[in-house]
Amino acid sequence: MVQSRSRVTAFLEAAPAPVFVFYAVVASFGTYFCMYAFRKPFAAATFEGETFLGSALDLKSAIVISQILGYAISKFIGIKVCSEISARHRVIALLVLIGWAIGALVLYGLVPGDWKVAAIFFNGLPLGMVWGLVVLYLEGRRSSELLLAGLSSSFIVSSGVVKDVGRALMSGLAADWWRDVPLLGSAIAGALGRVSEGWMPAVTALHFLPIFLLCVGLLSRIPAPSPADVEARVRRTPMDAQRRSQFVESFLFGIILLAVAYFFLTAYRDFRDNYAVEIFDGLGYAYAGNESVITRAETIVAFGVMVLLALLNAIRSNRLGLLAALFVMAVGTSLLALSTLLLDAGLIDGFWWMTLVGLGSYLAYVPYGSVLFDRLIASTGAIGTAVFAIYLADAIGYTGSVGMMLFKDLVVGDVSRLDFFKAFTWLMAIVGTLCLVSSGFYFLRRSRPEPSGLH
Repeated sequence: MVQSRSRVTAFLEAAPAPVFVFYAVVASFGTYFCMYAFRKPFAAATFEGETFLGSALDLKSAIVISQILGYAISKFIGIKVCSEISARHRVIALLVLIGWAIGALVLYGLVPGDWKVAAIFFNGLPLGMVWGLVVLYLEGRRSSELLLAGLSSSFIVSSGVVKDVGRALMSGLAADWWRDVPLLGSAIAGALGRVSEGWMPAVTALHFLPIFLLCVGLLSRIPAPSPADVEARVRRTPMDAQRRSQFVESFLFGIILLAVAYFFLTAYRDFRDNYAVEIFDGLGYAYAGNESVITRAETIVAFGVMVLLALLNAIRSNRLGLLAALFVMAVGTSLLALSTLLLDAGLIDGFWWMTLVGLGSYLAYVPYGSVLFDRLIASTGAIGTAVFAIYLADAIGYTGSVGMMLFKDLVVGDVSRLDFFKAFTWLMAIVGTLCLVSSGFYFLRRSRPEPSGLH
């Protein structure tokens, strides 16, 4: 899969910008959308009344925490792997990582309850590196905001879709869907029936595997940034240990501010994501009659995030682009408080509250994995890749996610997940807004001068 010899790559190099953007968004969106089918469907199961090894920790919480531990370790590994990997090894890495994840999901289906905690750890261990490998195809381009906004919408939508697919498999609705498919549909429907909570993640993943393979093939044909891209956004080069250390030392205080916000933000976003079923139930949206409630909420969130972040592409100045990204993020954390006030005042219902806090949290969360660090490197002239900074933040963020879930079950286990989430919303709004606004002032002073034509 040598990019320079591909006819598709040659076509994309000469294609108009809208054609290239459309192709790259479809390829990256599809790849990461399908990755979530290997990561998140288990969250559709509730394991009602089951505990881990007879302790005070719910079995579902233990499974969630175990996968996030594997995912967090993957992020630490990705700091080195994703910042050093060469272009020709990316596709092989993606295929190996997904193959590993599928094997772990099959093991998850085979082993009894408590052992699923170990199996899901090995599922999370490879998947944390997929994001960085996909971003490497998109960063450092004049259209990066558009590309990364399209990519980022994938995990917002897919998280809801794969959980709804998982619930459909367990309820038998998926088997009914298959009966209407010509040729093998009836046979597949008969084999599916009602899928158990243990086997549901693997079955869900297999539904998405063919699309994943197709999209990785498309992704591998994306050409490297053009000379005009390099001039506008700085050349992106692999980072060895020395360059990584220099980057952290150069922007230490700003990185600390962003890391503190991300520590809580990742925990908040993960709690909402992993316990969406329970939170919606607590708000009065039981599964019967609300089969697609999660997908509907996340589709609205994804559209809002994608539009707002894509608008950042209109800002040519990298300095202003960085500040605009931080402003949008601070607006997102402020929206958490505003939407909760509206809920408590009875002005919105539970569905719109979950949608608005989802929009606010993702407006703050998504730029960390996309436009924030791409603009930071371009505005400061730092040598390296945005992927390194993304993975540094992710490693810290997912550590916070594990800690918050342990705190919920072991320290305040008598508090419902809905009440805990509402209290967490206020904490996230205050801490996140303060840190993001402060980091904006810090990086405003660290940005390099730009040609007058970019202002």
